[in-house]
Amino acid sequence: MLLVLTNVALSFATAGITNLVTNRKFGLLLLFTTPAWLTGLLGIVALDLFTYFAHVLMHKSWLGWQFHRVHHSDAEVNVTTAFRQHPGETVWRVLWHVLAIATFGIPLWVLLIYLIVSTLNAQLEHSNIKLFESLDRVLRLLFVTPNMHKVHHSREQIQTDTNYSNILSIWDRIFRTYTATIDFGRLRYGLDGFDDRRKQTFPALLKLPFVNEA
Repeated sequence: MLLVLTNVALSFATAGITNLVTNRKFGLLLLFTTPAWLTGLLGIVALDLFTYFAHVLMHKSWLGWQFHRVHHSDAEVNVTTAFRQHPGETVWRVLWHVLAIATFGIPLWVLLIYLIVSTLNAQLEHSNIKLFESLDRVLRLLFVTPNMHKVHHSREQIQTDTNYSNILSIWDRIFRTYTATIDFGRLRYGLDGFDDRRKQTFPALLKLPFVNEA
């Protein structure tokens, strides 16, 4: 619920910035006349790329990880994990969306499509669905699959620091953060030091970024 409220509150500011950018014809996509389908496609690709950068930096920076570990401390990854996001992380992600909008001049309707697809995909990639290996290999050539994303939730940092992509899997391949290694028999979710039930309560997770935990 808190995630939804935070997104709703920030959506008004994002919409205002989007309208300002498009009305003033500011952004790379507005330098040329392109059909709506191409504008939509390029806009979605740009937003997904910037989302990838935002995700990587949450892992690589101390401050980003303080907030993002709320999401990774879940020891039972399922559809609810997609909603397990600290408001501070939500603000961070929205700022990167705004940066993409300002850089490329992405219209509001493209942003809405991206957010809808991203939200639905977040439920899918965190769900307890295990695709057949052959189908998974084909799908992940372009898209992030549940199998691919589950590795990112491993307790082993060498695995956690891979498969950052949101919708399109190509970013991990391009920036060499991709791993195809999946051993569900040994894969353990969560973070060491956060299995105590008292650390999994709503108040504890809300204040986690401001506490110097393990």
